[in-house]
Formats: sequence, C-alpha cells, structure tokens
Amino acid sequence: MSTDLSHAENRETLNRVVIEPVSRVEGHGKVTLLADDDNVIQEARLHIVEFRGFERFIQGRPYWDVPVVVQRLCGICPVSHHLAAGKAVDQIVGAGKLTPTAKKLRELVHFGQILQSHALHFFHLSSPDLLFGFESDVAKRNIIGVIEAHPEIALQGVKLRKYGQEIIRAICGKRIHGTGAVPGGMNKPLTASERDALLVDIDDIGDWARAAVELSRNFYLSKQPMTQAFGTVPSNSLSLVRPDGALELYDGKLRAKNAAGEFIFDQVSDQQYHERIREEVRNWSYMKFPFLTELGKDEGWYRVGPLARINNCDYIDTPLAEEERLVFREHGEGGMLHAPLAYHWARMIELLHCAEKIRELLEDPEILGTDLINRDRSRNGFGIGVIEATRGTLFHHYEVDENDLVRKANLIVSTTNNNQAMNESIRRVAADHLSGRELTEPLLNNIEVAIRAYDPCLSCATHAVGKMPLVVELRDGAGTLVDRLQKNSDGQFA
Repeated sequence: MSTDLSHAENRETLNRVVIEPVSRVEGHGKVTLLADDDNVIQEARLHIVEFRGFERFIQGRPYWDVPVVVQRLCGICPVSHHLAAGKAVDQIVGAGKLTPTAKKLRELVHFGQILQSHALHFFHLSSPDLLFGFESDVAKRNIIGVIEAHPEIALQGVKLRKYGQEIIRAICGKRIHGTGAVPGGMNKPLTASERDALLVDIDDIGDWARAAVELSRNFYLSKQPMTQAFGTVPSNSLSLVRPDGALELYDGKLRAKNAAGEFIFDQVSDQQYHERIREEVRNWSYMKFPFLTELGKDEGWYRVGPLARINNCDYIDTPLAEEERLVFREHGEGGMLHAPLAYHWARMIELLHCAEKIRELLEDPEILGTDLINRDRSRNGFGIGVIEATRGTLFHHYEVDENDLVRKANLIVSTTNNNQAMNESIRRVAADHLSGRELTEPLLNNIEVAIRAYDPCLSCATHAVGKMPLVVELRDGAGTLVDRLQKNSDGQFA
C-alpha cells in the first residue's frame, strides 16, 4: 500500500501539514502530510532532517580508532556501534575467533545495552501512549504523567535501565561512550566484585522483565482488533539467527522471510551482506532506503528489530522468553505478526531474554577469565561486522589501506533498514485514521505512535550522501542576505 504522490502533477496544489519535531524519539525528524480540500490525505512522508556524515569523516582514521569513534553516533545505543565496529576490526586483524571469555564479555555488555535501551523506549517513550491512549491530553501524555499515575511502572522502567547501564559501566568503564572491544578481544577483565555486585539485583530484574512482558502483552491483546490493524502493512523480515534457527543477538547468519513466513534466504554469511542488500537515496530524506537485491526496490523493503527477530527465529534459548514467544506467535497469520504495535510486545520478550542471558553469563565461571586477546592474526584489507543492535540488524563495513587508515566506510544502521517500513506504516495510519478529518494535535499523535513503535534512532541513521539538496546562505551582521548557493538533488547548482 502506498499513498505517496511524489510524482503527481497536482502535488503543489495540496494543503501541507507538518509534524515537527517528531517527539519521544531519539534524533530529529518531521512528517509532512499533503491533503486535499476535503482533508483526504494524499501523501505522508517521514523526513530525516539532520545529517551526521560518519561514513565520510571516519575515512583517514586508523582502523583501531573506529570502535571508539563510531560510538559518538548516539548516546542511546553506543555499545551496538562499538561492538559492530569491533567485530569488523577483528576481521581486519584476522582475529575473528575470540577467546571464550572475550566473547562472553562482549555478549554480556551487549545484553546490558539491549536491556537498558528497551527499557528506556518502552517505559519512558512509548508507555504514555499505551497507558493513557493515543489521543489523550498532551499535557498528561509524557513520562511525568506516567510517574504521577503509575509510579510503580515508571520506577521499574528506571531501575531496569539503570541495571543495564551498570553492566556497561562494569565492562566498558563508563555508562556511555566507554571502551571495551579492541582488535581481537577485550581490554579488561570483569572482576569478582563487579560480578557479585551485578548478581545482587538479578532476581528483581527478572521479575520486572516478566512484568513488562505481561504489560505489553495485555495491552496488545486487550485492544484488538485495533492493535492488529494500526499501521499494519505486511512486509519482509531480516535478522540474524543461529545455525539452528535460534534467536541470536551478537553473532549468526542472515535470514530473510517474506510476509507469509517463507524463506527468501537463510544462513547467509554476514560477510556477504552486500550481495543481498542495496541502498537507494531519495532527495527528501537524509536516510537511505535499503532493499533486498533479489526482490528489487519496490518489493524488497523489509523490517528489522524485535518484531522481525521474533518472527524470524525458530526458538529462543532461554525458557521464560521462549514461553512468551510461543504465545506471541499464536496471534500471527502463519506465525507472522506484522502490526507495528506488536513491536512493543516483541521488545519486552527480548528484554526478558536479555535478563535471563545476563544471569546465565554472570553465573558462568569463564566470565571472570583473564585470557582476553586472540593473537593468532593475519592482516586483511577489509572488515565487516554485523550485530543485532537494539533496533535491528546493524552493518559496519570498512576498507583500509596499507597504512592502516580507513579508506572507505559503509554503515547500514538499524533504523535505516526500517526506513521504508516506517513510511509505509505512517501512510497506512494517515489513510485509516486521519483522512477526511480535522487534523488536531491528538489526531496527529497517531502518526507519531506508529513511528515510535519502531523505536527509531534518527541520529544513527543519517548517512545518505551524494544526492542531498543543500542551500547555503551568507548573511551579514545585520542579518541581510549577501549571497545564496543552492545545490539540487541531482547535484547541479542553481
């Protein structure tokens, strides 16, 4: 389904409504709606209006700097970028196989990252919509309103996030933008005292995670059929899985399914991702539009993230999360759920899985080991690191020259993978809920609810280059325009 009229002749005659900024998401974006005189929505687009350019200014830096530098893409999911880049650097130095302790430390910090980020999104950013209603009073529809009306839920969200950040601090030295992964391993061991401190609260973390799954499940099931239809557009799904098909968040092979749950491909090496995925640039957004090569750009767009991962995997290797996955899959056609609001339920199943895996790793004696570096190396000219970040599959790809400097970088960030899916969902919502009605703030919040379901990290995802329109204005001290230069999307200067 698409209501996009980007090539329609009457586009300039339509009325424009702008939602800016999109609230309660990480980063800056806006939505433009084009409506006719009867308020029938003719076009809905999510625009990413900031440009970061990490792919370019990584070039020329030593490859060992990259895992630290790319964390600055984001303050919410820096560990995901740190580890994806770390895996790529492992390939560059020829140390793809880590020591058991180093691998487990990376997994532990990764589970801590996903735990804290899922908690932040669900409790702080999305729960006001779920608890109070999509069109409720805007003064109440925020985290302060949740604290006042549901203090226990808000407190559990804060404590879950804090616990995940404590895991990050113990392993990486800081809660945000620390260090940990180095070429071929990790830079410090976890001490027994650090491990014991984290074990103190693990029972509560498990209890709160189960309560979060129950809250998200009850919301989804109690609001049917609305939750099943809201912004729903069937799509392909992409994620990593283990060789046996289990949910995998740190390592694995690529699996893609179509909307019916049939395999498009399975067990494809992450080192061959560029043979399966292409990216398109459009002139109205700084975020690229990836698609599966064999299906083409019109049919090959896909979803990533918790919903795609739960749809794609055959099972989860922790008992409580697997029990919840089975309930989740019962409510999909052929086991596939396509409703964006199901992201919240899937996200909390993953949060519970992370809580279970964190306990498992903390109770593993190898987590306290001191053999952290694989020194059996063979230098390569490129490295590809793929990981399941909080928001979905994350690709880091670097080429380096003979002086160990990065000469080319390509990042396909989780939110970028979801770009077309988010646009399709807001078009569906616009057609179903807004078209023909007076566009009030509570009504427009339905668009933002659809976007927030994907938990987009817009700062991470802004890397499109080469075809972006640009206007530069030179003004004097009094603000008078002295000169103006404009580059169009075709690269020509006006």
